[in-house]
Amino acid sequence: MRRLPVLVALIWVCSVFYVGIFLFVGGFLLVRLEVNRTSTCADVLSPGAQVKGDFCLSEPRFRRAVVLIIDALKADFTRYDPENTAPKPFENKLPVLDEMASLHPSHARLYTFRADPPTTTMQRIKGFTTGSLPTFIDVGNNFASNAILEDNLVHQLGQVGKRVVFMGDDTWVSLFPKKFHRSLPFPSFNVKDLHTVDNGILQNIYLTMEGDDWDVLIAHFLGVDHCGHRFGPDHPAMAEKLSQMDGVIRSVIKRLKNDTLLVVMGDHGMTDTGDHGGESQKETDAALFLYSSSPLFPSPGSQVEPEVVPQTDLVPTLALLLGVPIPYSSVGQVLLPLFPQNGSRVAPTGLSQAEALWINVKQVNRFLETYSNMAKDIPPDSLSQLRADFSNISSRYLAAVHKGHLPSPELVISMQNYLTAVRETCRASWARFNPFKMAAGLLILGVACMLCYILSELSHVVIQEGLLKLPILSGLVVGLVVAAGQLFSQGYLELSWCVGAAALFSEVLFLWRTHGVSPKGRWSPSGLLTPALLVLFLRCASLLSDSYVIYEGNVVTFLLFTLSIYVPLRLNWDGLLVPLPPPDTQKPPQLLPTALPSSVVRRQATILLVWLGVLVGSLYLSLSFHNCREEQGTCQPSPFLSPLSRVQNSQLRNLHYVLSVGSLALWGYLLHRWLRHYGNLNCTSVTLLSACFLLPLACVCMGLHWAVSATPEDTFRSLSELIGLAQVFLPRATFCLLALGLLLLWVDPMTVFLKSRTPMNSRGTSLPPPKYRASTGISPQAELHHLIPQLYQRIRHSLEDGATESGETDSRPAVEAYGLGTVYSAPLVLLCGLLGLVLLLLHPEGMALAFLLLLLEAGAVLHIHACSTNLSSLHKTPPNLPLHSVGCCICGLSSRSHRHCASCLIGDPQHLLLSHHLFGCPLLLFWPLVCEVRGTRSTHSAGAEESEDAVMEMRLRENPQKFSSGLLQLAARYLFVNGAQVFASVCAAAILRRHLMVWKVFAPKLMFEASGFIVGSVFVILGVAMVMRVDVSVGGLFKKLLPQNSR
Repeated sequence: MRRLPVLVALIWVCSVFYVGIFLFVGGFLLVRLEVNRTSTCADVLSPGAQVKGDFCLSEPRFRRAVVLIIDALKADFTRYDPENTAPKPFENKLPVLDEMASLHPSHARLYTFRADPPTTTMQRIKGFTTGSLPTFIDVGNNFASNAILEDNLVHQLGQVGKRVVFMGDDTWVSLFPKKFHRSLPFPSFNVKDLHTVDNGILQNIYLTMEGDDWDVLIAHFLGVDHCGHRFGPDHPAMAEKLSQMDGVIRSVIKRLKNDTLLVVMGDHGMTDTGDHGGESQKETDAALFLYSSSPLFPSPGSQVEPEVVPQTDLVPTLALLLGVPIPYSSVGQVLLPLFPQNGSRVAPTGLSQAEALWINVKQVNRFLETYSNMAKDIPPDSLSQLRADFSNISSRYLAAVHKGHLPSPELVISMQNYLTAVRETCRASWARFNPFKMAAGLLILGVACMLCYILSELSHVVIQEGLLKLPILSGLVVGLVVAAGQLFSQGYLELSWCVGAAALFSEVLFLWRTHGVSPKGRWSPSGLLTPALLVLFLRCASLLSDSYVIYEGNVVTFLLFTLSIYVPLRLNWDGLLVPLPPPDTQKPPQLLPTALPSSVVRRQATILLVWLGVLVGSLYLSLSFHNCREEQGTCQPSPFLSPLSRVQNSQLRNLHYVLSVGSLALWGYLLHRWLRHYGNLNCTSVTLLSACFLLPLACVCMGLHWAVSATPEDTFRSLSELIGLAQVFLPRATFCLLALGLLLLWVDPMTVFLKSRTPMNSRGTSLPPPKYRASTGISPQAELHHLIPQLYQRIRHSLEDGATESGETDSRPAVEAYGLGTVYSAPLVLLCGLLGLVLLLLHPEGMALAFLLLLLEAGAVLHIHACSTNLSSLHKTPPNLPLHSVGCCICGLSSRSHRHCASCLIGDPQHLLLSHHLFGCPLLLFWPLVCEVRGTRSTHSAGAEESEDAVMEMRLRENPQKFSSGLLQLAARYLFVNGAQVFASVCAAAILRRHLMVWKVFAPKLMFEASGFIVGSVFVILGVAMVMRVDVSVGGLFKKLLPQNSR
């Protein structure tokens, strides 16, 4: 077997796809350049006549501030309805906010606090401390660090000498290293821990407030967020947490002084299942509560109150209220109700609304000018209009100040409109695309799909004639030449264009070389219009429809049914499912058509229909595992998606647990049964330890982990410490067991049991053949079938001294072996089993049944492919791989597995990993040989009386050239089907980049398909590498056996 050419070809094809994805994503996703400049109190903002600077001139409105961040404080949690007599667990649990806002309207306000997606905690902290807008990619100097280097509120507070004390989520310490006067971080990684962070804060916050060693106190509570992740909002534990937060807020209010501002806020919301990270309104809408013991707001009705406050607006508002400079990159707008109206004497200190707005306008204009000079990505017409608006506002404001007049209300509105226009212009500019990179990525991906298909059709020619060496080397040379040209002409290197040029040149050169060796008519339209390619084309074309993407799970189910039913219909059309009529006895034997016995045909047809029923049944059951998108309206997510700890009904929780443990046990049993049936458990290698001990032990640990995690906290209070220890130890022990099993599988993947023949005695008579059972419970007929007798006949005949010295010949095999017929597929099956458990541990317990259904679907597709191969490909060694089989596995089951994992559209990377590693392994190549029927591979010559016995996977070693080409063909077709879907999603995102749903549907679909291809391609290479590792071990085994038996 030619291992290196196959691996090099696959790595090259994957690299070409990676380059295309990298180029397109670099031109498609939003990019913003970080401005690494900071504001200071001495800054003089233009235009202005101040000598000492614009910031820090007046005495601040507040000397201190307490900022309570309740993670995932959804806006709905803060609403209070006294008429609601049967509130849900998350309703009416924070009455203090409504009481203060209604009873003391001049002291408190409650707003909806809207976050910008992505609604993750780290991005939100960055947003409400810097005042900048998030993008997919922030280019800055902190590439290798989590620290926020962009100007922010924490830095500004420390710069003016304010003592910032932090306690709570330890994420802040990594984002703002050495920025706090004092910090009390608590670990936030364990989302199942509802109390450690909150209790740690409560032990210190009141003592800190009563002391005098602080100016700004930041406390970040995590209990509500963790409760949402673990139980969801509609759970009694959420009611307890919200009630606890209500008591915390009341206690903090009692300790506030008149010079202290209280800010209670949520960084994001949560969905009905307790998750966040997306852009739905439930995830973006949090709550903002502002309170002061002294009058803070004007009387109700005196001015228009904002319905929604963007999170970026908090940054300039707090900065000016506390008397510190506004961070340099902030594009937020001050919240006007917190500043006295022009001419008002309500507040003896601080800025008026017009003064605050004027400083805000000049600061935003300074950032706009700086950024436009650095990035050059703001449209010139928009920039000119904003400059004209700022010039008009400046002249009007300075004229009013020069005359001693107060700024007019129209001028205040103009300043507000200017700030809103700048923010929207920046948002639109950072959503601009790079058309050249997008076009280059599209071109490279399109050509990559072509070469991948050609490689799958001409795999034997590519390996035999070495057609890849020149394209790969030439591509590397072109890339180096482009890099040298960039350094010489520009002085810097753009890596994306270098790798793009190398990839495109190597692709074109490969296509040119294969054009000369392709058979005539190979690429005719009639030859390309196959059912599998048509179904793949329809699927790819449907990705241009947002409704298809939204309901993709249901549509792909239909496509999978179609592809599955196509196989028996095609076999029946060709007359292969029905035994042929008796042959004509008048014809000579050499003219009779080759045919399987009627019993074999009936048995294979029955097996095919049975497994087709298993596939259909599994797909039907898998409809119970689905998640819902926001666009799907009344859709209800599957109850199996929730962890058992969220299920309040004890009987339903017990039922789910029994189903989960039963599915887990059946997963392990099926794998063990398959290995045992083919005699692979009789081996003496360390792999036996993985299959017989580590795999069952990992299942036991996982089942115990589920039981401990589902135990309500108030059930065994005396054992709370032991339960907490078990929650940490059991999953770690499971991961260690599975990792050890994978390591042992790679170290020694041989699953063969060997027994050398017994030498003849001195009288020249041979002893009776030794009898070894392949495994307990298998019939002798099964033993003989999996003994691979012809292989050992060949081994015996290859020995130099095949005959005994006395001239008598020993007719027994030289070596008796069990499990050699599945020597390649057994490690791959065990690999799938171990990796499947790794991924199952990362999912809710209810998904165990979905994983089991996926395993059954995998087995059904493999057996359907094997039966159709046995019936239709009687003379091909190794069997050719029909594209519909690969497409059925990838297009169908991979997408169905997304639905299993509750993400049929955006997808779940973990379950996507499982689906791709199940079918990324070369099992499609080996399974027809595993299920080989005796006589189907025989070469009937004239007068031949007996056919060759089934030798299963050992047939691949008879022709290493065909073994290598078959392996490359399978991997190339797998990559082609996946690559075509990536190319289709890329085309959809490029064509519909201005579509209303681009960021809700097409961009997430693009990211999911791209990540799916990367994961799948990695497992293709790993699967091929595992086959080669086994092949090396088999070769070493034969080299060891031949010298032993030739002496």
